[in-house]
Amino acid sequence: MNTRDGMLNIITALFLLVSLPAIAQQQTQTAQTSPPRLSFEVASIRPSPPLDMAKLAAEIRAGNMPRFGAQVDGSLAEYRYMPLKSLIANAYGVKPYEVAGPQWLSTERFDIEARLPSGASKDDAPQMLQALLAERFGMVAHRDSEEQKVLALVVANGGPKLQPAPAAPPPLDENAPLKPGEMQIETANGPARVTRNHDGSVTINMGAKGVITQKLDAQAGVFHIDSSTVTMGGFADMLTNIFQMGGTGGRQVVDMTGLTGHYQVDVDISLAGIMQMARAQGFVPPQPPASNTSGNQTPGQAASEPGAGADTVLTSVEKLGLKLESRKAMVQRIVVDKIDKTPTTN
Repeated sequence: MNTRDGMLNIITALFLLVSLPAIAQQQTQTAQTSPPRLSFEVASIRPSPPLDMAKLAAEIRAGNMPRFGAQVDGSLAEYRYMPLKSLIANAYGVKPYEVAGPQWLSTERFDIEARLPSGASKDDAPQMLQALLAERFGMVAHRDSEEQKVLALVVANGGPKLQPAPAAPPPLDENAPLKPGEMQIETANGPARVTRNHDGSVTINMGAKGVITQKLDAQAGVFHIDSSTVTMGGFADMLTNIFQMGGTGGRQVVDMTGLTGHYQVDVDISLAGIMQMARAQGFVPPQPPASNTSGNQTPGQAASEPGAGADTVLTSVEKLGLKLESRKAMVQRIVVDKIDKTPTTN
């Protein structure tokens, strides 16, 4: 693998790691903060080891998907390389940006292996994870809402230019055998399957909730994300996660289009923006040479520019006949009142 191909594969791996947990949770669920009644039979918690980016890129290049995120198989629940903020979001059925607490919740990552008690199902796992967070991290949280500045997703002058989605995809068969290059994860909205395709793209199949494909266009210098069927609420969530990872102020995008139904949407993000997103999430990829023979900047250099990647997303929104406006709206949150950075011993 040459240096250029290695960097591109690392970029692909980084963006999958950064975006997958967020994009997979596209629909809001009601968060419950009452004391959980169920708990895991036994659980092991360890800080996640640093990623070997060269090994990760080689595995993805070979078609082997890494095991990250939440996975519940039978009586075994695994949470791999997940920051505390994502663990809390998974436990309470909310999105990571709806969790308010110390900044280090986004950077402290853990690997958890837990066993469900006899008679429990994977639907009980979120409540058990709540109990684990309370018992081992001493977490105390409550649900709250407050008026905040948001970015309103609205229809632009001239009307929407959205293509209606084709027929709704069939429900995901979570019991079907995994195909080569495919892995299954658990999200707050049910199972999702992630596949590394032969053309280098990555497909996230959430069954009836939609299908998302990510593809790197190295020549154009962009990462392309499209969904074959998504609601405007789901699209607003996708934009929120992109903007928050890209360092553009962290404001939530709220659907105010008034549009119903499912649509086909796509966005483009610059490679420089992806590298900035990765660094914002605590990833430190290998640095390419400082410049090429023509003196142009490499993606690694441009990543330090503030807000890199945001302009391409805004352009994609405008092409759909939509726009983003600064407004105020009530925002629901899970507020973490108390949590320990280090869990109690196994």
